[in-house]
Amino acid sequence: MSRRRSKVRNQKGFTLIEIIAVLVILGILAAVAIPRFMDLTSVASDKAAMQAVAEGKSRLSNQFARNLLTGTSNTVSNLVTKATNSLADAGDYRLLYAAAGTPNMIIVTGSGIGNVKGRTSGQWTMPQ
Repeated sequence: MSRRRSKVRNQKGFTLIEIIAVLVILGILAAVAIPRFMDLTSVASDKAAMQAVAEGKSRLSNQFARNLLTGTSNTVSNLVTKATNSLADAGDYRLLYAAAGTPNMIIVTGSGIGNVKGRTSGQWTMPQ
């Protein structure tokens, strides 16, 4: 009998209550963490689209400088046409250029190509 009691005392392991407590804690952590990680993909795709729009603005500035050097007129319609014809893609994003309501402004919109998500737009103002 004493051998049996010593075996029971020497057995190591977790009790059922300890296992349930760990599972409850893991469940709470999962309930809090999973929605945050699910939202990260949409935030990342929007940030990537913002980066594509920034690239589009940079391309417009570059084209503006080229036009100055070659003596080509720098009108909004000229820049929009040139950008649409030759500067349309930025990696996984398609860039759309459109004249804005003000005379010296172009709207650059970046939207994902294929299954790439994310869409945003920004304004580029022609230097005076």
